[in-house]
Amino acid sequence: MSQPESAVADAQAGGRSGQEPLAKLAERYGLRRAIARPRFPVYLRQLAQRRHFIMTYATSRNVSKYSSSALGQLWQVLTPLLNAGIYYVMFGVVLGGRDGIENYPAFLLTGIFVFTYTQRSVNAGAKSISGNLSLIRALHFPRAALPLAYTIQELQQLAVSMGVLVLIVLITGESPTWYWLMIPVVLLLQTMFNVGAGLVMARFGASMRDLNQLLPFITRTWLYASGVFFSIQGKVVGVAGLPQWVADAMYLNPAASYIEWMRDIFIDGHTPPPMVWAACVFWAVFALCFGFWYFWRAEERYGRG
Repeated sequence: MSQPESAVADAQAGGRSGQEPLAKLAERYGLRRAIARPRFPVYLRQLAQRRHFIMTYATSRNVSKYSSSALGQLWQVLTPLLNAGIYYVMFGVVLGGRDGIENYPAFLLTGIFVFTYTQRSVNAGAKSISGNLSLIRALHFPRAALPLAYTIQELQQLAVSMGVLVLIVLITGESPTWYWLMIPVVLLLQTMFNVGAGLVMARFGASMRDLNQLLPFITRTWLYASGVFFSIQGKVVGVAGLPQWVADAMYLNPAASYIEWMRDIFIDGHTPPPMVWAACVFWAVFALCFGFWYFWRAEERYGRG
């Protein structure tokens, strides 16, 4: 009898008699699980080897997303622009959010475009595992490829939106400066944060069935706390009369930090607190490192149940 056949026979006998645990029996015969979590450096290397799959998957999803609509990928730009029109009337005009803010259209649109990128990445990450169970169960690949591909998909959409945003900023009277060369740096840091946040939400979404029902409330609260429609310093401290530490805490919110830095680039005279730049770097590095580690810890459980 061969060694595998002997192991199977012993496993059946052990299972019936209960004399030897199956885990110890497998170890004695040198057997390993078919899908075991690799060491973290090996996992990252496997993920890098599948970079072409990740890019192709992200691009194909981006193309097919609007294939059934008449305007196609124009909705990538029309959706945030229509939202901006509604927010401008409600928050800028009716509620007075534009008071004391120079070039409020550029201020508002920058906030909406930057926040929408993070919001969509988080929402997509939460569904990346639970929405692809058939793919996960059929093929063996690093599961982190899915939330990473979803973030890349949102980055591809943002590239189109940023072109429109730059055009609108110029139309509203802003002039390009050398500081505009920092735009790719801010987007890189924000993308690092979005990848990490998407990975964390992907693990949550794989096990929490009700997460997709809660996310709209969470992201809506995050939207209002990120200063998208108003000046954090002006409204929180100047109008509401709250302590300065409340405004500082809102500035340290990652979404607000990336919004404020992008506004500093686009809008002349808009100067956020210096801690915003440090917060952008911190959130990018922390979220990316923690997100990959946290997602990797549950690699073996994705697709089960």
